[in-house]
Amino acid sequence: MKIIVCIKQVPATTKVKINPETNTLIREGVESIINPFDAYAIEEGVRVREHCGGTVTVLTMGPPQAEAALREAISLGADEAVLLSDRAFAGSDTWATSYALAQGIKKVGDFDLIVCGKQAIDGDTAQVGPGIAEFLGIPFVAYIRKIEEINDSLLRVERLMDDGY
Repeated sequence: MKIIVCIKQVPATTKVKINPETNTLIREGVESIINPFDAYAIEEGVRVREHCGGTVTVLTMGPPQAEAALREAISLGADEAVLLSDRAFAGSDTWATSYALAQGIKKVGDFDLIVCGKQAIDGDTAQVGPGIAEFLGIPFVAYIRKIEEINDSLLRVERLMDDGY
């Protein structure tokens, strides 16, 4: 099974500053981490790979220093990592980010499963995962608590709901 996990590197603090001219985060001097929800996505991707075989490719869009997040993802069990980096991406909204990641996924090639974290802690929009699915024309399921059953053609998932699972 070929699994792609999309991750984002985010500031490790809530005390971020915005550049008033570009309306982008000022990242200089601010420690960055893998978005915590994306760390869960990596873990789930690795768990599925261990059950089914295959590979886990981690994909992120960001500045060159996002390579550190990809190296950490490899240390967490991912097999491959891809960085989409271009100054033109600076300040991208969720639509542009979803589009760029979808194009990156197409470039990576065949996949069986794409896993994204619930949302990024620096934006909290939860729009990138659904956006990627829309650009790729594939089904999307949100708020998955766990994957219960896996085989070559079936995933049974437990979804978090307002009144339970």
